[in-house]
Amino acid sequence: MSDKIVQITDANFQEEILNSSLPVLLDFWAPWCAPCRMVLPILEQLADELDGKVKIAKMNVDENQVIPVQFGIRSIPTMMVFQNGNKVAERPGALPKPQLEAFIKASIQA
Repeated sequence: MSDKIVQITDANFQEEILNSSLPVLLDFWAPWCAPCRMVLPILEQLADELDGKVKIAKMNVDENQVIPVQFGIRSIPTMMVFQNGNKVAERPGALPKPQLEAFIKASIQA
């Protein structure tokens, strides 16, 4: 996985997501989830292309239970965009790169 993708845990969620100076795309995922694995190369590309503009992050729902429950995650992958410490958008399911990129850009324009 790209070193530009931040691994989020229940312990570092506050610091990495809510206190981030950049908008954040957070992917809730699990290793056994095939659609989640399909999204990874797209997230790696976006992490490179949006470096310095948007933080790309992933949270393994099997290893972290508090935050996924807090946000009512029922299916994975689920993508959330956070800006200035607030969740501004949510989208369940795997998206192709053009749609995921459009989702991010529309979310941070709001």
